Amino acid sequence: MSAPSPQAWPATPANFESRYGHQNMLQLIQLRWFAVAGQIFTIVVVSLGLGVRLPLPEMLEVLACLTAFNIASQLRWHERPSVSNNEIFVALLVDVATLTAQLYLSGGVTNPFLFLYLLQVILGAVLLKPWSTWTIVALTSACVAGLDLFSRPMDLPPDHEQGLASLYIQGLLICFALNATLLVVFVTRIHKNLRERDAKLADLRQHANEAEHIVRMGLLASGAAHELGTPLSTLAVILGDWQHMAPFKADPDLGQELAEMQAQVQRCKRIVSGILLSAGEARGESSEATTVREFLDGLVQKWRETRAVQSLVYENRFGEDLPMVSDSTIQQMICNVLDNALEASPQALCLEVEREAGPAGELLLLTVSDEGPGFAPDILGQVGKPYLSTKGRAGGGLGLFLVVNVARTLGGTVQARNLPEGGAQVRIRLPLAVIRFDLQPQESGHVH
Repeated sequence: MSAPSPQAWPATPANFESRYGHQNMLQLIQLRWFAVAGQIFTIVVVSLGLGVRLPLPEMLEVLACLTAFNIASQLRWHERPSVSNNEIFVALLVDVATLTAQLYLSGGVTNPFLFLYLLQVILGAVLLKPWSTWTIVALTSACVAGLDLFSRPMDLPPDHEQGLASLYIQGLLICFALNATLLVVFVTRIHKNLRERDAKLADLRQHANEAEHIVRMGLLASGAAHELGTPLSTLAVILGDWQHMAPFKADPDLGQELAEMQAQVQRCKRIVSGILLSAGEARGESSEATTVREFLDGLVQKWRETRAVQSLVYENRFGEDLPMVSDSTIQQMICNVLDNALEASPQALCLEVEREAGPAGELLLLTVSDEGPGFAPDILGQVGKPYLSTKGRAGGGLGLFLVVNVARTLGGTVQARNLPEGGAQVRIRLPLAVIRFDLQPQESGHVH
C-alpha cells in the first residue's frame, strides 16, 4: 500500500526556496508592468509636453520588446510553480538591458533616470544569491561607464543653476520618488514572502525533529518488545500447564482467575506483536485483505473485548464499502485515541465513521467523542506536541503526538476541540486514496 504525497510540494528546503522564488518572480513581473506604463508616460510627457526630441521609433521598439518579454514571462510562470535563482537573475538582466537601451537612446549619463539602476541592484541584493548580486553590480557599473562613452545626446538645456525649475533637477526628483516608492512597495512584499518562507522552513525543521523523536521511540519500543517477548511466552506456557493441574480444576474461582491471567498475558503478547509490527518486523504475516467497514468493525470489537468499557456508541456510516489491506499503524492510531477517550471518560464515549468529500478526493472521517473534562486550553492549542499531558505523569502526552504524526505521514489531519456541552472530540481525516486497496488478481496469486 503506497501513500501518495500529502502535499503538492515535497517538504524540503530546496522546494521552499523554489516556491517563494516563484512568488518573487510574480512580483518582478508586476514591477515590470509598472516600468512599461512609466516609460510610456515619460515618453509622452517629455516628447509632447516638454518638446524634447526623442528617437521615438527606436524607444518604442525597446518598449515593445519589454512588453513581449513580460507577457511571455507571465504565461510561463503562471503554470510553472518553481523558480530558481538563475531564472530570477536572467529576468533582472533583461530589465537592466532594456533600461540601458532606453538610456542609450535618451542621453546616457545625462538622463536623470540613470539612477533607476539602483533599483535593479537593490532588488538583486534582496532576491539573489551573493554571486548573482555582485554580477548585477558589475554589469550595471559597466553599463553606466558604457553610456558615458557611447550614447545619443538628449537635447536638454544646461540649466542646473535654476534649481527646481531645471528639467534635469525635476527629472532627478521624479527618479528619486519613483525609486523610493517602488522599493518600499515591492521590497516590503518580497520581505513578506521571505518571512513566510522562513516560517515554513522552521515548521519543516520542527516536523523533522518530531520524526527523529518518533524513530528513537520506535527503536526503544522495539527493543523493549523483543525483551518482553521471552518472559511473556514463558508465562503463557506456565499458565497453560497450571490449567491442567488438579488444584485449579477443582477450584472454580482459581480457574476463573487463571483464565483471566491467560487473557491478560495474551493481550500483552498482542501489544508486543503490534509494537514489532509498527517497527516493520513481521509485517507480511499480519497484513490481510479486508474492507474498510470490516476493518473498522473488527477493530472496535477487539477493542471492546480487551478494555473495561462501560458504554461505547459505535456508528459506522461509511456507506459503500471499499477494499483495503489491514494496517496495524492505522489500527494502533485509532486505538490510541479510543484509549485516551476511555481514560478521560470511562462512563461514555462515541466513535463515528463517515465518508467525506475533500479537495483532493474522498476522505475517511473518524470522530471520537467523550464526556470527560476536555482539553486544557494550553494543550488544545498545541495538539500533537510531545510531552503535553493533563495526566501529570512522566513521559505522558505521547498519545496524540503519535496520532498526529501517523495521520500526517498518511496525508491526513487531526483536529481536537472541546464540546460546548462538555467533553472533548478528536477528528481524524485520512485520504481514501491512501488507505484503500483495489484488489486485483495477480499471476503469482499474491496481493500487492
